[in-house]
Amino acid sequence: MIDEPIAYRIQPLRPEAHRVAVRCIVPRPDPSGQHFVLPAWIPGSYLIRDFARHLLRVTAHAEGRPLAVTKVDKHTWACAACAGPLTVEYEVYAWDLSVRAAHVDTTHAYFNGSSVFLMVSGQEHRPCRVEIVPPPGNIARGWRVATALRREGADPYGFGSYRADDYDELIDHPVEIGDFTLATFEACGVPHDVVLSGRHQADVGRLCADLKAVCEHHIRFFGEPAPMDRYVFLITAVGEGYGGLEHRASTSLLCSRRDLPRPGETEVSERYRTFLALASHEYFHAWNVKRIKPQAFVPYDLTRETPTRLLWAFEGLTSYYDALALVRSRLIAPEAYLEMLAQTITRLMRGGGRLVQTLEDSSFDAWIKFYKPDENTPNAVVSYYTKGALAALALDLTIRTRTRGAKSLDDVMRALWTRHGKTGAGVPEDGIERVAAEVSGLDLGSFFDRALRSTDELPIEALLGEIGIDVVFRPAESDQDKGGKAAANTGRAPRATLGIRLADDGPDATLAHVVDNGPAQHAGLAAGDVILAVDGLRATRDNLEALIGAHPPGASLRVHAFRRDELMDCTITPLPAPADTCVLSLRADLDAPPRARRTSWLTGAPG
Repeated sequence: MIDEPIAYRIQPLRPEAHRVAVRCIVPRPDPSGQHFVLPAWIPGSYLIRDFARHLLRVTAHAEGRPLAVTKVDKHTWACAACAGPLTVEYEVYAWDLSVRAAHVDTTHAYFNGSSVFLMVSGQEHRPCRVEIVPPPGNIARGWRVATALRREGADPYGFGSYRADDYDELIDHPVEIGDFTLATFEACGVPHDVVLSGRHQADVGRLCADLKAVCEHHIRFFGEPAPMDRYVFLITAVGEGYGGLEHRASTSLLCSRRDLPRPGETEVSERYRTFLALASHEYFHAWNVKRIKPQAFVPYDLTRETPTRLLWAFEGLTSYYDALALVRSRLIAPEAYLEMLAQTITRLMRGGGRLVQTLEDSSFDAWIKFYKPDENTPNAVVSYYTKGALAALALDLTIRTRTRGAKSLDDVMRALWTRHGKTGAGVPEDGIERVAAEVSGLDLGSFFDRALRSTDELPIEALLGEIGIDVVFRPAESDQDKGGKAAANTGRAPRATLGIRLADDGPDATLAHVVDNGPAQHAGLAAGDVILAVDGLRATRDNLEALIGAHPPGASLRVHAFRRDELMDCTITPLPAPADTCVLSLRADLDAPPRARRTSWLTGAPG
């Protein structure tokens, strides 16, 4: 018997109201009553998002008569028993302009399947067909469809029928519908689409050339052939925005239109460099987490949190290689890469959470901490992206140094691809450590204990020194100083600081975070307080830094602030800005062996 697919139909029914109409036909429903479930989270973003809250008017019918639909829990519906076929219809409110859910208006439609397609319980492994239908009327004139889903009757980039082997594949291919810019390039023989939505003035030819270099680097890093037959970059350009989410044969990227290269530009600006690293990050995920994945995710349980202590590896290792790929593919110079790396070190050093939470705990608690940041997050949480990337750097340099260049983290990643990515076998919680030890031939137990299960500082400075990279820490020169560059005013004394971070929006000097054991905390200020005046002068978000900087560290300041509607009057003694801002530089006078290891590290060539 031919396995008749579960048939979905999706249409932006009322774009002006941000509504999407969805229909699901189940040829052979459960005779005892069919259950339907909408995922509570989307792979790659480890937070319960409760997509079901956006479902409207769920109805069902079979054999020409309506069926009762009962909601069982927050994301599960039960239909009365019927012989089939069973049809369920509903609407989805789609107004989340992110890479995670769905967004529909009169300019475009975008959706991830996990936020719009009900899963047929017990039939998750059956093939699926989805018909993508344009909105009614003339609003969709010129609109096309971009997705990595396989066409089944639809014209290229056209509305019509698409197919997936099962529900997991169905929801792993986001869809963009609209009047977008489209370009295509090949990387190692694989066609790659670049789909640009939103207003932009990007140099699409240069963008494709640069993405091609990144993609070919990653494909060759793991070994040809690529694990996909086709790949799609879905890029949404907005005024300000940043984000990415990986999928097996595509990625969704959200960026500022200023991040994209413009015609006539030849340099890689800092903003464009950041965008390329984001694209590199999500593309690397096509191997590391989409195919090499934690055992806890095999298979995904999208109805509840699925904790793992390995997010440091799947996000941290990816964060390490995303920027490294830019210098290895010669899109940026080594000095530019070291600037990016120094900024990563700076971000880690500026968070007190690194002294409170271990990398394994950060990974495990991502569901309740990292993805739910609050005013105390910098004091209590360490990012498994940031520290994970630096732990990967430390692991790579440790292996390279102790094996005298014979082995590296590159070899570990390729072994993980062979053993887990190609086979589909999930990585056990200790799997990364075991493979790293086996491939390198080293006893790495003490390294992993320190890097993953303690809050001790990583030995970054010593390891970089082994390959001729000098590390300097200096005080930040302003609140906008991200590190990576030498001080502009080398003779200036450290500026005064209160140990605060201001909210990014509004004119007021509103405290977003107060640093543990800093001057502001000792004076009694707290997150949410609004500083009104410093020594009798009005304070705003724009001038507070200058008001504080007008006084030397150690000089007491009188500060007035509102907490809710209550006026507070306190005295604060600012401290010198800490030396937490990193600068890296290449050492010229270097012996041949460490120079060879540094070259191998920066180029990816064998040591």
